[in-house]
Amino acid sequence: MLTVEALDNAYGASRILFGVSFEVGAGEAVTLLGRNGMGKTTTIKSIFGLLPPRGGRIVVNGRDLTGAPPHRIARAGLGIVPEGRQIFPNLTAEENLIATARGGGRAAWSLSRIYELFPRLKERRRNMGNQLSGGEQQMLAIGRALMTNPRLVVLDEATEGLAPMIREEIWACLARLKAEGVAILVIDKNVDALARLADRHVVIEKGEIVWSGSNDDLRAAPQIKERYLQV
Repeated sequence: MLTVEALDNAYGASRILFGVSFEVGAGEAVTLLGRNGMGKTTTIKSIFGLLPPRGGRIVVNGRDLTGAPPHRIARAGLGIVPEGRQIFPNLTAEENLIATARGGGRAAWSLSRIYELFPRLKERRRNMGNQLSGGEQQMLAIGRALMTNPRLVVLDEATEGLAPMIREEIWACLARLKAEGVAILVIDKNVDALARLADRHVVIEKGEIVWSGSNDDLRAAPQIKERYLQV
């Protein structure tokens, strides 16, 4: 579904990514782990063309989309739930969802399916984006991504700053998406919750991939958590 190959990138003269490589298969859930400032969000921005790569390749469904503009990345089947949610504050919740809607066949995501997934959004559909709580905004950001009918959803800091009950609702949503065959690439700090969802984990440190493996591999290597994930 997604291949990131030897990805390099920088902000001006400050190099951030050094040959980052990993894959996400169709229907697979993969995590991108690491402490703050290690290059996770820069990797996501590079994938979506928000920060054009300085080197390497981004391949989606066999198509080389390295450096393609964001709208082409989205049309290739990738949806993003960005860090900080970035919903439209002066549109209603429903308008936020409609703004990104794109057809996807018989099983397409629609307003009714989003409201079935997140009943709270239906209750708040006429409220402006800036009138929603943090948890409601995160639900809206996920719903907005799904309205593009993606084959892969990328979530940058999936549950950051959310109350425990809302976090569990988000994890349940992601588990359902995976069960429906949607591929997932997720960044989050809750390793235990990620382990219940993910097939594989990728750890990044100072812009380089330093480890990757399955849940069993991660459980068998506690030194990885201690060295690369603990603050």
